[in-house]
Amino acid sequence: MEADSVSIWPRMEPFLLGVAPSSKLSLHYLRKMAIYVRTRDGCFPILGWPMWRHIACGKLQLPEDHAWLYFETFDLLNGHTPEERLEWAECLSQCSSKGELDQQRNKLSVDTLQFLLFLYIQQLNRASLRTSLIGEEWPSHRTRCPSPSDREAKTSSQNKNWDDQAHLSFVQSHLAEILELLVEPGQLSQSGQALRDCQISLEAVRSLGLLLEGSVCHGRAVQPVHRLLTKGPLQTQAGYSPLSHSFPLHQLLSCLHQSLTLNPFGITACLCSGKKLAWAQQVEGSMKRAKIARNTHTAPPGSKIVLMSQVFKQTLAKTSDKLTGANIKIHRCSDAFIYLLSPLRSVSVDKCRDCTVVLGPVETSVHIHSCQNLRVVCVAGRIAVGVSSRCTIHALTPTRPLLLPGNADITLGPFHTVYPSLEDHMASVGLAVVPNAWDRPLLLGNEGLVNPSLNTSSNADPACYRLLPPAEFHALVVPFQTEGDTCEVPGGLPPPYQAALDEKQRRIQNWQETVMEARLNKEQKRQFQELVEVKFHEWLLETGHRQELDSLIPPAMASLRDSSGPAAAETPRVPDAKPTGNGRAVRQSPMAC
Repeated sequence: MEADSVSIWPRMEPFLLGVAPSSKLSLHYLRKMAIYVRTRDGCFPILGWPMWRHIACGKLQLPEDHAWLYFETFDLLNGHTPEERLEWAECLSQCSSKGELDQQRNKLSVDTLQFLLFLYIQQLNRASLRTSLIGEEWPSHRTRCPSPSDREAKTSSQNKNWDDQAHLSFVQSHLAEILELLVEPGQLSQSGQALRDCQISLEAVRSLGLLLEGSVCHGRAVQPVHRLLTKGPLQTQAGYSPLSHSFPLHQLLSCLHQSLTLNPFGITACLCSGKKLAWAQQVEGSMKRAKIARNTHTAPPGSKIVLMSQVFKQTLAKTSDKLTGANIKIHRCSDAFIYLLSPLRSVSVDKCRDCTVVLGPVETSVHIHSCQNLRVVCVAGRIAVGVSSRCTIHALTPTRPLLLPGNADITLGPFHTVYPSLEDHMASVGLAVVPNAWDRPLLLGNEGLVNPSLNTSSNADPACYRLLPPAEFHALVVPFQTEGDTCEVPGGLPPPYQAALDEKQRRIQNWQETVMEARLNKEQKRQFQELVEVKFHEWLLETGHRQELDSLIPPAMASLRDSSGPAAAETPRVPDAKPTGNGRAVRQSPMAC
């Protein structure tokens, strides 16, 4: 079998969890760190939190919260079981002091070389962070994804976290530096550069599995890169020696360059050949631009993608195995209501406006970029918001939300909804109700954490966000019926918000008692009911909830309602999710994909 039948490509997931970079993570400093961890006890091959804190805070002068951000984010990539994540959450929730918290964090460790590589690839986001202040999202793109048409090009990924062309270009351009970080100190020059005749050990090449994977030929099983390089057609080309268990650097570099190709499970391939998802119902004229595609029927775990683009004035409702474990991209949607009620791997909401997005539990991260007037409701491992305005995020998250440069008028509120299978879905991805850090965001500027006393143009504005006042708080009702036992918001609401809801409920009860005590006759009741309905519909129109409510009614039923009045409308139904008659102002036909 010829070597050119082997394809190697950049993995998507390490780039999806990009963190705001720091100048302290330049190649110069990472070379020093690579030497340091190899020559100090307790740093290699496993790096614990105490040693990373010593390096990051003592050597690189990073704030401890910033150091923990990198460490914690990388840990999200590790293959922990849901049970392990729940156990970790329970341990953290029992910590009542910083000392106890440090004791728990000290138990956490990561693969040293893979962590180095993760820190290195944060350079992908450096330039785009600087341009974010002039209007581009974080992270932005340089290399545009090719697609069959201009329209599809517009729907392809606009940020580097999703841009598989940018991933490939980055790896091709920086592969020599990436390999140098894996070379043992004894084979480096005084400046930290690899000598030409140096060798890279098999164990070091194993760490490349964080960034690269491949297959022997099209359609075959996906394998870690070290397996492809140590057997079959690439063994000779890469120069692998079974005796020394190592590779000559120059041969390995050349072999990888020749084998690198675009990720066959990336966003470009999904747009070109992914399975198009049909809409169950359509409102005439409003869905012509919408595109929904997926590769979940062919992609391996971690590479499953569902793309939803240009959904306009529609309600999309879905709970399905097709979504479970998928990376979701919601792109350029407007005036839409999107409910994805399945356990998800990651979610990116990009360039959307005037939308409500309600998500099932998200195992790794929810990234919001370049959005306006967006409401997101989620349970997630990590939440990041950049270059967005007038957005409200209701979250349950064990990590502190990241507010990146370019934000304005961001509102953070507690997670405030429920659907029957929510707790089962949370358990399946290892997310618990505690700890919950929704109200303690981290503000990041171009060079790390923002000092609230230093509000400069290069930093995130400490005043860019607020916590939702309890007086403005209302619960969100998911208007669909699904199977399950969850009937209350997991973990309950924070006391001030629960008190606000209780007060609203008391006012409703007082109103009902007042009406009953008025002892209206039949004609007065009819007139009063008509007056209330008129005022209610005026409120629906003024607040925009009329569209949300209408969107839950299929076209045929909407026509019937228009001709026969409100009583003619029945409870609408869609595959996988059934709207409920809960009386909440939530209305266009729900679309099942």
